[in-house]
Amino acid sequence: MLIKAKTIEGYKLLALDGELGTVEEFYFDDHHWGIRYLVANTGNWLTGRQVLISPYALIGVNKKEQSISTSLTKKQIEGSPSLESDKPVSQQFEDVYYGYYGWPTYYNGPYLWGSELEIMKAHDKRKEFSKSKRAWDPHLRSTQVVSSYHIQATDGEIGHVEDFIIDDETTWAIRYLVVDTKNWWLGKKVLVSPEWIKKISWDESKIFVNLTRESIKQSPEYTDESLLTRDYETGLYKHYNHQGYWEKKSSSKEHSR
Repeated sequence: MLIKAKTIEGYKLLALDGELGTVEEFYFDDHHWGIRYLVANTGNWLTGRQVLISPYALIGVNKKEQSISTSLTKKQIEGSPSLESDKPVSQQFEDVYYGYYGWPTYYNGPYLWGSELEIMKAHDKRKEFSKSKRAWDPHLRSTQVVSSYHIQATDGEIGHVEDFIIDDETTWAIRYLVVDTKNWWLGKKVLVSPEWIKKISWDESKIFVNLTRESIKQSPEYTDESLLTRDYETGLYKHYNHQGYWEKKSSSKEHSR
């Protein structure tokens, strides 16, 4: 299911033995554009520290009840590696974090979730924690911070990031950036895939895309989450003459057989 990041913010986070807090924001990496952690607001329970929940621990999102179930107990979360609220997520912290839970690290392989093609494959098994050399160094970013970034087309600025569209059923990949173009085209919102991003200037808070302003202007308009069907996605990718991510995934599976 595709869902906006801002829709999930505020959802209740449920441990196996009770409510642990609410979703505050997300940390994602700028290499694969995958959600790496949900940041939990635990109220007065665990003050002074960031409580991070990896998608490995997520069982499912319930839109009707506005909640997310996890496979963790409150005791497990309380005993997890502590990260001060004003500190960034370091490589050392992540190594200790994944070792504590016994999960495979996402940065020791070529795929979005390391050596696994799908995160779901790792839900039902545990791998021995290994401090092997990282295949790549993730740089974690906040969805709330990047939501203010400007989007630069090949021939000029076109708007700013308003939100993110997340695949919350399998990979927890960021499928699209929601771009608000109200300063140019009377409030039209469009979707841009991370695949079409050329580079990001973190110093300038600007994202550069390999698309022209006119092609973005003529792209299918995005209004709300009800549009996020495969037919809509197919039309969007066809407009930009790109192969859909779901087609690439199928091709990879066929090639691996």
